[in-house]
Amino acid sequence: MRKYLLANTKNAYKANLHAHTNISDGKLSPEELKELYKSNGYSVVAYTDHDIFIPHPELTDSEFIALSALEVQFNGSNRYPGVPGEKKCHICLIAKSPDTVEQPCWKEEYAYIGNCAKHKDEVQFCKESYGFVREYSPDCINKLVRIAKEKGFFATYNHPSWSLEGYEQYIRYSEFDALEIFNTACEMLGFTSTCPGIYDDMLRCNGPLFAVAADDVHSVGDCFGGFVMIKADELEYTAITKALERGDFYASTGPLFHEIYVEDGKLHLHTSDVVWVGLTTDGRKSKCVRAANGETLNEVVIPLSFDCKYFRITVKDAHGNFAYTNAFFTEEA
Repeated sequence: MRKYLLANTKNAYKANLHAHTNISDGKLSPEELKELYKSNGYSVVAYTDHDIFIPHPELTDSEFIALSALEVQFNGSNRYPGVPGEKKCHICLIAKSPDTVEQPCWKEEYAYIGNCAKHKDEVQFCKESYGFVREYSPDCINKLVRIAKEKGFFATYNHPSWSLEGYEQYIRYSEFDALEIFNTACEMLGFTSTCPGIYDDMLRCNGPLFAVAADDVHSVGDCFGGFVMIKADELEYTAITKALERGDFYASTGPLFHEIYVEDGKLHLHTSDVVWVGLTTDGRKSKCVRAANGETLNEVVIPLSFDCKYFRITVKDAHGNFAYTNAFFTEEA
């Protein structure tokens, strides 16, 4: 019996789930950012300005979804970018419903990056979590994420390498929906931009977690490096966010997954042109398939003849670009 691990729908929408405008420290207006991404084949952008939740429903049309979102930061000094060597935690919160207008855990003093102070009066906030004090600790970070999820937000743990967070810190984050496995802005700044090892650490210790690739765009110089392809029945706000909730998407810096399914104990992959396919598990049982010199792969079959807690797939194209599936836990696959 065939079981699809990536939603079997013809619709795949290109999305950037981490973007800053001139409402905080970005260079472009929300409208300019929409036009930039829409003209480059994107259907979805999450507007994640720093510590200030200002939805942009007026930007949504039949060909584009503006997801309501924000990026929350935790650090010890309450400074940005902060003192050298200071550890941080940044979190993207995406509202699952277009009707969500209130920011959870709002406290005015945290909205200071870039132009945020000019827009404080535009924020509507949840009264029951107003004045939330941020302490840079796993317990406090988990608490804020938990509150945000209860209020209908999808939570992503951002760029751990830029944040200088080590194993002892991130392994205690237990509430996130997703991890940024690739961040374009980090690559442009010279930081480690990919973190598949951190993804595996968190999967092994904390269980299911999705993988996101995003631009973290601040200007036209850090666009179009990482994206997610969202498999949804239609281009509509809640259809997109429900697909995020289900994990019906994958992260990429170039290659595309067309089909992923299991049939008769074998994993079947249909992809764009790639030269390498890797299967990673929670243990040492891994596999790879390489194309012969000068050739490419589009269809790969891998026997699943071993026990594992989860597996995930990475592919690489001839230009060195990668795509990553979410982790598939074997009780689900």
